[in-house]
Amino acid sequence: MVLLTGSPIFQGGNRLGRLTFFPRHRGCICITMATGQKLMRAIRVFEFGGPEVLKLQSDVVVPVPKDHQVLIKVHACGVNPVETYIRSGTYSRIPPLPYTPGTDVAGVIESIGDNVSAFKKGDRVFTTSTISGGYAEYALAADHTVYTLPEKLNFRQGAAIGIPYFTACRALLHSARVKAGESVLVHGASGGVGLATCQIARAYGLKVLGTAGSKEGQKIVLQNGAHEVFDHKEAHYIDKIKKSVGEKGIDVIVEMLANVNLSNDLKLLSSGGRVIVVGSRGSIEINPRDTMAKESTITGISLFSSSKEEFQQFASAVQAGMETGWLKPVIGSQYPLEKVSQAHENIIHGSGTVGKMVLLI
Repeated sequence: MVLLTGSPIFQGGNRLGRLTFFPRHRGCICITMATGQKLMRAIRVFEFGGPEVLKLQSDVVVPVPKDHQVLIKVHACGVNPVETYIRSGTYSRIPPLPYTPGTDVAGVIESIGDNVSAFKKGDRVFTTSTISGGYAEYALAADHTVYTLPEKLNFRQGAAIGIPYFTACRALLHSARVKAGESVLVHGASGGVGLATCQIARAYGLKVLGTAGSKEGQKIVLQNGAHEVFDHKEAHYIDKIKKSVGEKGIDVIVEMLANVNLSNDLKLLSSGGRVIVVGSRGSIEINPRDTMAKESTITGISLFSSSKEEFQQFASAVQAGMETGWLKPVIGSQYPLEKVSQAHENIIHGSGTVGKMVLLI
């Protein structure tokens, strides 16, 4: 069956509206309801569970921006591990059902609500959060979570900025309080947050070491700020790191998989060294004595514990990176909205992650 522009749309015998084709939006098709509301495609979660609970629907109402809100026509949306934890219902904060996942969108302002002065229709933007969810053709966001996307970065790169770079800023600048000349090990450096951490650490004058589990990943890590890289799938790679850094040890370790690496991290630290835990997928046994002689610390972080003022500080660092050119998001796997379940499966169970995973809307 072929539907032409203007064709009536029915559901359950009831007429919803007419089909409308928008050539300027790269083939975007919306349904205009009889009430004047537009409908869009979006991923909806009606129950917590595995990737199969991610449902693509084409009859989701396009939200309308209210006070201090903007509506964004989404071109790309980042996929983050935390979204799989939320979807499974195991995360510390879960949204009411049903909901649409996704925080890191990049696209163009479609419309603005009252009292929005920083943006106008047609502006290229990226976000660190959304109100309505980013796995959709349109996303609603509070204006203080929206930032201008420079022309030199494409929308896929824009969708790779939010959680990765702001998390890296929180880890390095806020929690570790790094200083130029210190050393940092990014344990799991080839993913979105890891590469962002390498770029920021190098820009701030640190000696940067990274680990990756594939030859491709190791190459990418070296190209994005690391002075040295190690294969964390090798049996004795910890010994190689120890040999490289010598007796002093490492000042800061940014840890992406603490349930596997934390015990070894404590043995690698310098006196007064800090482990910043960004990711963990289970439990691990450590010996507290490993923290005592060196007076080392273990600090867990959550980006969304940040205040508005801290977000603005991180945004300033990110903006400086975009202006000077050291901020260069690396894009990894790309999926259409229809393949979001596969994306969620691969981001957790795939091996040798390289770059940032994104959905192309």
